[in-house]
Amino acid sequence: MMEWQKIDDSTYSYEDMGVRFFLLVGSEYALLIDSGMKTENAKELAQQITSLPIKLFNTHTDPDHIAGNAAFDEVMMNPAELVNYRRPHTSQQIVPVYDGDIIDLGGRPLKAIALPGHTPGSTALLDLNSGMLFSGDPVQDGRIFMFGPMRDLSAYILSLKRLLAMSGSISRIYPCHGTCPINSGIIPELIAGAERIERGELTPQPVSMFGQNAAAYDIGAAVLLCDE
Repeated sequence: MMEWQKIDDSTYSYEDMGVRFFLLVGSEYALLIDSGMKTENAKELAQQITSLPIKLFNTHTDPDHIAGNAAFDEVMMNPAELVNYRRPHTSQQIVPVYDGDIIDLGGRPLKAIALPGHTPGSTALLDLNSGMLFSGDPVQDGRIFMFGPMRDLSAYILSLKRLLAMSGSISRIYPCHGTCPINSGIIPELIAGAERIERGELTPQPVSMFGQNAAAYDIGAAVLLCDE
């Protein structure tokens, strides 16, 4: 049986079949960052940790990040992600979160950082008190999906370059896949590797993912799965 992993007294992670989601607790309410791949009861699990009201923020809305979304009447996300999202029920309200917005949990402000490329509305949250960056999928050392509709390698590179300029404010990075945590030194490595792909300098390995053919580029820091 899976259990919450304690990061610190107010931060927890949950592993769900290779996908990770997080619970952050403030003085006024708690925030789920994503809701899992198969864990439809993510909200119920969060209630094991805290009696505070629980809200939900989606870093993006690929299917492996939204399994528990139906338990929420409202969900926070970058509105650019709506092209990628099917609401679990028509009454669910979308609370827009734009780049630079602050989500304050009560003494715990989180700054939204838009990172389009992996998906149009991919957005990370930076804990301004601790420097912890909850990056979603774009910053990780695992496999980064960049193939299929709505993926954009050029936008991804620009997002990473913008994040690199903020790296002095980042203490550790907490991604939804791969090793957790990782340090901000991975950001320039991802940029360099993605630029080599864009310039055609790397030879990929053909792979099949969910019935689709893709090109796997091992850039050292991670593997980028791109269109053939």
